[in-house]
Amino acid sequence: MEWKRGTGGNPLVRGIRSRLSRPKSMPLNTVVNGRDGSSRIVLSEPSGSRAEVSLYGGQVVSWKNERREQLLYMSTKAQMKPPKAIRGGLPICFPQFGNFGALERHGFARNRFWSFDNDPSPLPPANQQSTVDLVLKSTEDDLKIWPHSFELRVRISISPGKLTIIPRVRNTDPKAFSFMFALRNYLYVSDISEVRVEGLETLDYLDNLMRRERFTEQADAITFDGEIDRVYLNTPTKIAIIDHERKRTIELRKEGMPNAVVWNPWDKKAKSIADMGDEDYTTMLCVDSGAIETPILLKPCEEWRGRQELSIVSSSYCSGQLDPRKVLYGDH
Repeated sequence: MEWKRGTGGNPLVRGIRSRLSRPKSMPLNTVVNGRDGSSRIVLSEPSGSRAEVSLYGGQVVSWKNERREQLLYMSTKAQMKPPKAIRGGLPICFPQFGNFGALERHGFARNRFWSFDNDPSPLPPANQQSTVDLVLKSTEDDLKIWPHSFELRVRISISPGKLTIIPRVRNTDPKAFSFMFALRNYLYVSDISEVRVEGLETLDYLDNLMRRERFTEQADAITFDGEIDRVYLNTPTKIAIIDHERKRTIELRKEGMPNAVVWNPWDKKAKSIADMGDEDYTTMLCVDSGAIETPILLKPCEEWRGRQELSIVSSSYCSGQLDPRKVLYGDH
């Protein structure tokens, strides 16, 4: 894979050509500097879809389909540089989710500059996908607030109608440690009141608005008419987010992350979030993959691996209901 460098000379992107080669079958990717000065990797594939990945946070900040329609929410007030995390896209939460611990909210991985990973083994080389491998390794400053040496790797790939993320955590410390992990998916929706989430019915969840009290989901599907902040437990590998107005479904498939978080701040909370527009809540929804309730334990030299796929499924409706065959088997 050959990389072209945009203007600017950010030291994080120097020397990329010498470190990466391009198989003839792979699309050409570029590294560009955004208007805000941040470095972004642009992933593209032949059908026309593309994604942008920021080295700050190792985070997907844009994903567009072949019609150049944006699929991820990004706050109009988002800050793309330290010390704030980027409000939108696909933040990586490590080694803590939310305030489920003593560290800063959602951990520190989303507030660090990541590097290109020149040795992503044992993952196989990507085939016919536009891919980037990034790595975050613990620093002396990190060890002061979380005294465990680690390597956090992520592979981000796009293919027609699909965005895939493979996160891996390796324990490079002489002692065992445990951690939480989550991929926060800020999905861009047409109208939150016209969205439903299927696949979480009958499951238990922790309600963060009720001091994490445990409840059981009673509804056939989750719909939205107010603030919601829940951690669903023992969730299936597949969840469907159905956007009625766009007649489009985003199918979330995940491995190694048994929890799913559903969050929308609604109007009052949105106005209290400094880096979020007052009306942004109407066009966004977070449905996250995570290992939160039970932290992952790693012995020295052990590695944990997860996987998440977001796929676009065109929906068919009959009396307002999704055609279940297209959620189960896909239509893309």
